[in-house]
Amino acid sequence: MSDDSRTGDDTDEVLAEVGPRLRRVRKERGATLAGLSKATGISVSTLSRLESGLRKPSLELLLPIARAHQVPLDELVGAPPVGDPRIRAKPIEMHGRTHWPLTRQPGGLQAYKVLEPQRTFEPDPRTHEGYEWLYVLSGKLRLVLGEHDVVLTAGEAAEFDTRVPHAFGSTGEGPVEFLSLFGPQGERMHVRARPKRS
Repeated sequence: MSDDSRTGDDTDEVLAEVGPRLRRVRKERGATLAGLSKATGISVSTLSRLESGLRKPSLELLLPIARAHQVPLDELVGAPPVGDPRIRAKPIEMHGRTHWPLTRQPGGLQAYKVLEPQRTFEPDPRTHEGYEWLYVLSGKLRLVLGEHDVVLTAGEAAEFDTRVPHAFGSTGEGPVEFLSLFGPQGERMHVRARPKRS
């Protein structure tokens, strides 16, 4: 068996365990599907399908659920606990991208380092509550946002309200590595440069 096939099997196994874990965390907190739906803006049917394994989990779905339950995202996807501080939690593989969580506290801003391989990107713009900030570390990132279709290169950033239809991915010219900061609606990132004092 090749390393690639083992990695695929591992990813499938992790994704298969997300549904039961979502149900367990919800029941531990005494929450109903209706209550969780109201807190997250995700329909009851989608939440039910996630818990039963009929819907593949995505960051867009898991982030608001983690915030509603006030738990770190890695608790929902089953990342191993960190013991030795020099050992990082395993990256999360979703939709062909590799995500490294850079924050562990529940709620508030969530940060990820993301690596997307070279591939053809077919935009499928989505909307959800929140605010996102992207910063390209290397490669080129195509961002479709409303009527805009732009390419960000290393050192460039974009910030947008996620209620605007959006999608982003590889330009197909090579892999792209970027940082993603996501926050609940109204919680924006602020970048300031202070002039040097003379």
